[in-house]
Amino acid sequence: MFNVVADVVTALCVLAMLGAIAFNFLNTGKGRNFSERRSPVATASMAAFFILLYLTIRLRWSVLDGNGFVFFRAFGLVLMIFGAGFNIWGRIYLKTNWADQVRIYDDQQLISTGPYRMVRHPLYASIIWMFFGAAMAYLNPLAAAETVLIFIPAMIYRSNLEEQALSETFGTAYSSYRKKTGRFFPKLGKLKS
Repeated sequence: MFNVVADVVTALCVLAMLGAIAFNFLNTGKGRNFSERRSPVATASMAAFFILLYLTIRLRWSVLDGNGFVFFRAFGLVLMIFGAGFNIWGRIYLKTNWADQVRIYDDQQLISTGPYRMVRHPLYASIIWMFFGAAMAYLNPLAAAETVLIFIPAMIYRSNLEEQALSETFGTAYSSYRKKTGRFFPKLGKLKS
């Protein structure tokens, strides 16, 4: 029974994310001037990782026995739902500044409110949380290991490229923002200020 609930929650989270991504592609900074750096870590490579993770979970590679882990699995589902909501919230605040590649628009503003007040990269952070949630919900340690060994390093690489571009554009304002805001996880004690 739990697997049916997990499948429904997962499907809803995936559909919400696909809708948000489609919205981003349709509304990304059209007609605006920008500078861009190409990155191998983009929507297509992230989708490829998602397919790997999906196969790992769906084909039940490395699944633990589910007896006695209901709370743990339920927490994984909550983490997936929270991640999907946080991702969409981040996209709302990012508005038309979203891009598939590392792109800085000529009229871009530094966003440090909403979810960007908590983490510098809410879109990447929330996907990491969702992948860990899926690994927990389906009791799949291999899915967690794939997230740690493949996805997180890819997000660190991509976020480093973005942070370099943002530092060049916003200088000390971005440096100050970086000091008080965590990359993928909130800095404890910094949310109050």
